[in-house]
Amino acid sequence: MSAAAVNQLVLTACVAELGALRFTPAGLPAIDLRLEHESTVTEAAQLRQVKAALKAVAFGAVAERLARQGMGSLWRFQGFLATPRNGKHPVLHIQDFQQD
Repeated sequence: MSAAAVNQLVLTACVAELGALRFTPAGLPAIDLRLEHESTVTEAAQLRQVKAALKAVAFGAVAERLARQGMGSLWRFQGFLATPRNGKHPVLHIQDFQQD
């Protein structure tokens, strides 16, 4: 892997599921959520309806902020993708979010 490798994701999505605020063994606030995205994009010169559901997690102050948000609220999330040790699908690690 080169030093210039990039793993960044920006996604506008709504909060479909929001777990309870929990704490890691190190005492760091954490929250699990599921995001849902829906949009229209152009692919091969054709309009396409896109829907996606994605598991996500946040830690620290970002987790505490997310715990106060309502279900179904729409946000612009920024973060990176990582596959959990025993997982099959990537999870979005949210580093920041703001009102879209």
